[in-house]
Amino acid sequence: MEGPSFSHFGMFVTDLERVAGFYRDVLDFVETDRGDVGDRRIIFLSRDPKEHHQLAFVSGLPEGPRQEVVNQISFRLPDLASLKRYVARAVAAGATDLRGLNHGNAWAAYFRDPEGNRIELFVDSPWYVPQPCREPLDLDKPDETIVAETEAWCKAQDGFRSAAAFQAAFAEKLARQMAR
Repeated sequence: MEGPSFSHFGMFVTDLERVAGFYRDVLDFVETDRGDVGDRRIIFLSRDPKEHHQLAFVSGLPEGPRQEVVNQISFRLPDLASLKRYVARAVAAGATDLRGLNHGNAWAAYFRDPEGNRIELFVDSPWYVPQPCREPLDLDKPDETIVAETEAWCKAQDGFRSAAAFQAAFAEKLARQMAR
């Protein structure tokens, strides 16, 4: 039995063009459509030809102080070199609050877009340690050093196993849950 899978994320913004441009310029999203919804404007963006939109930004968020309602928007990357490249692009585009974190099961960089929404870019590691795990990550180190230090740190943690072993155990648990 198939369950839901992630499709897209929609968010109200104050400066529609600026936010959409940030995601286009920094994260390589492509605009698929734009238009009006009543008195609001909407821009659709995607990086997947099978998904009309993965992000939908809608005008109309009032300026001024606001409560965060979204923790983060997260994007998986294939390797550490890509993570470093995209982080550099984000910083060059004005991203703020950059923070590198090693989750053991992933290497991540967190930062804020032009309206203060948090973005996570991450790369899966081949290991699993119980979450949450938030160790500092220095993205200025060579990739080989990051990998070696992460492996050594992960192996010293209770509950360490390979990502493949974790995924296999989770698949079994999920199958049992779905069979109920």
